[in-house]
Order: sequence, then C-alpha cells, then structure tokens
Amino acid sequence: MASPEKAGRIAVVGSNMVDLITYIDRMPEPGETLEAPSFESGCGGKGANQAVAAAKLGSAVSMVTKVGDDLFGDNTIRNFSDHGIDTRHVAKVAGKSSGVAPIFVEESGENSILIVKGANADLLPADVDAAEETLREADLILMQLEIPLETIYHTVRRAAEWGVPTILNPAPATKELSVADLKSLGFLVPNESELSLLSGMPTGTEDEILAAARSLIEKGIGTIIVTLGARGARLVTADRFASIEPVRVTPVDTTGAGDAFIGSFAHFLAATGDTESALNRAARYAAYSVGRRGTQKSYASADEFEKFSKEAVG
Repeated sequence: MASPEKAGRIAVVGSNMVDLITYIDRMPEPGETLEAPSFESGCGGKGANQAVAAAKLGSAVSMVTKVGDDLFGDNTIRNFSDHGIDTRHVAKVAGKSSGVAPIFVEESGENSILIVKGANADLLPADVDAAEETLREADLILMQLEIPLETIYHTVRRAAEWGVPTILNPAPATKELSVADLKSLGFLVPNESELSLLSGMPTGTEDEILAAARSLIEKGIGTIIVTLGARGARLVTADRFASIEPVRVTPVDTTGAGDAFIGSFAHFLAATGDTESALNRAARYAAYSVGRRGTQKSYASADEFEKFSKEAVG
C-alpha cells in the first residue's frame, strides 16, 4: 500500500457506459406516455465511475476496458483522459456499440437503471494479460460485474500471482457468479441483496448479514464490506464486525452513489492501508455525491471533499 503522503496506484478492470438520465415525477404505467421534466447524458458505467472517483481524489488510475467504434466510444476515451486516467488499455471493438445505461430518477432521488453492455462484453482474459505490466504495478485492482465473469476470475487469479490486492463489487448481481473462483479475492463489496444471492442466506437482520458474510469468508474471500445505502455499511472479517455509520444528507440523486463509495474507498485504502478509516471517509464521499445531480459530475475533487468533510464534522 502507498504511504499517506503518496497517491495510490489503482487499476480498474471494468466497464464503461453512457448514462442517459431522465428525471421523472413517476414511472409510467404499461402503455402510458408521460412528459418528463428534464434529461441529461454523461459518461458512466460502474468501472468508469469508480475510476473517476478515485482519480478525482488524486489516485493514479489506469483503466482496462473496451468501447464501441461509435461517438460514445470516442467521448468515453476523451472523458478518461480529461480526468487524468491512463487509457493505454482502453480499446475500441469494431462493429460494436458502446455500453449504454438509461436511468430514470424519481423526485425522491431514487433511481431505476437498465444497462446494455455493448463492447464491455468483449473485455476478455487476453486483455488482462496484455495489461500485465500496468496491473502488477498497481496498489489495488478494482473490478465489477458489467464485464464477462471469466475476465473477473482470471484477473483475481493473476493478481494473486502478482501479490496485488483485489476489490470486487459484485454488481449488477447475478446467480452465475462463482464464489469458488473468487477464493483469493481480497475485498468483496456487495449490497444486502447481492450478499444474499451469493451466500444463499437471508440478510434481513444484522445477525443474518454477519452470518452470510462469514459464510463467504469461510470460502476464501478475505474481507466483506456490505453496503446498506442510508444505513451505512458493515465491515466483516473472520474475527471482526464493524459498523460504518452513514453521513446524513438530503438526497437529490442517488445515481452512482455506490460507485462513489467504492471508488473513493479504493483511493483511501491504497493511500493509507487502513480499511476502517478508508470506509468512514468513503461514506462521507458518497454522501457528497447523493446531494448533487448526475453521476461522475457529482463526485468531489480532493479539495471539495476536504471542505465537505470539515462541514460534516462541524
């Protein structure tokens, strides 16, 4: 891990999407047409969002991903570069669209999302091997599930060989994810429903969350961090259980808040090596994003986060 004075090096093996965000009063019924108050578009995708959050805070971030050979792809590459993210391992796929994510945000700030993977489905183990020099020099490798599972498993295995810690956000959830193929994973960061799906156990109470998380640790995963939205998060290891308290804010748009949490956690963990401290700071970072519209544009820079943290403590 990097020292507190030095920005960490984070590699993201993951997805990118174009967010198509419609702000609505309510979802239409089947066959109904409604007028929506406003629309925005922007760069997104779980991998790209987490990469941008870490980069905005000052990490040196490298992205391993695929885009389509369309205008969305060009714009995504430009967006990575604008945030100082290394794009040497961002490749275009001929004949494929870029990934897109239509998002519907209600007045409460809650959102509903569809994703079309597009070129993300073409990110394969061979691309991980091609990026080996960059990946093995990272302090952390961060992954999500908007890319093929075989690529996730391969990355976890190779990272273990290189001695590089790994973080997996198992979203969007799928029953196809094999816990047995994640046995050398350092950190798994699911929400309640993802934890239940992976463990096959209920997660309705604190005791159930602990039991479900420990069942995965027994299968070889190092640490489980369960995200609980407005209830904060839970840190679970083989011999430890800690609550990460949320920072109370008035929600404006929850889109991308989970990615803000995970991307900033990766940054703080790589910089300090202190898991619980990194999680508490990530909770504040996610709270900042919830109070603003959009996805990546709602993420704080290091200076903005420092100011927000002082105000939250004060």
